Amino acid sequence: MITRRDALKKTALSAAAVSLVTLPGTMIAQAPAAPTGPFKLPALPYALDALEPHIDAKTMEIHHGRHHQAYITNLNKAVASDAKLSATSLDELIRRLDEVPEAVRTAVRNNGGGHYNHSLFWQTMKKNGGGTPKGALGAAIDRKFGSFDKFKEEFSGAAMKVFGSGWAWLILEENVLKVVSSPNQDVPFAHGKYPLLGLDVWEHAYYLKYQNKRVDYVSAFFNVINWDTVASRFDKPEL
Repeated sequence: MITRRDALKKTALSAAAVSLVTLPGTMIAQAPAAPTGPFKLPALPYALDALEPHIDAKTMEIHHGRHHQAYITNLNKAVASDAKLSATSLDELIRRLDEVPEAVRTAVRNNGGGHYNHSLFWQTMKKNGGGTPKGALGAAIDRKFGSFDKFKEEFSGAAMKVFGSGWAWLILEENVLKVVSSPNQDVPFAHGKYPLLGLDVWEHAYYLKYQNKRVDYVSAFFNVINWDTVASRFDKPEL
């Protein structure tokens, strides 16, 4: 004989079984759709932990997989309803920002800039990086700044003087090396300045490891710079 208590228990177990069967489908239905659009997140050219101890793996995971991806997702949304914009390269969007419809111009500027800046940032770092640049770039830095140490001092100063969020840059402007800074996700490229090296000083780039000690993060950055990539950009600027 099945008691009322047994019947209730059986009903509960059946309900649980149904939940287990339907849960995966429910999870798939509720999961966010994969980002679509012309712009894609570039893969890191190294493992997440490759830059440790200078930049930690967790920061890299969040910075690349969430922050950079968010810029791409929002950029794709901004251009989704305009076939011409969707077919335009990132470089051209940034270079000809004044031609982007006003309704989405700010979104393209902010998110396109974020995508461009971060894509360059990942490429100009590497495992066991640092040291001093050689060849034509090294000689040009010595001529312009007096020495690599003086360049390092000026670049670090630009990074420290960014108020709030932004970037420090080594750029080429009319074939002359300069150190500049920019706010938010503005791109020097948009103003005829070719970026060779950029340092992200938004807090999300360093706060997990360094908290409010931006100066320590800026100093650590010089241990991961991929000077080979920076030198190749110097040798063949694509303005």
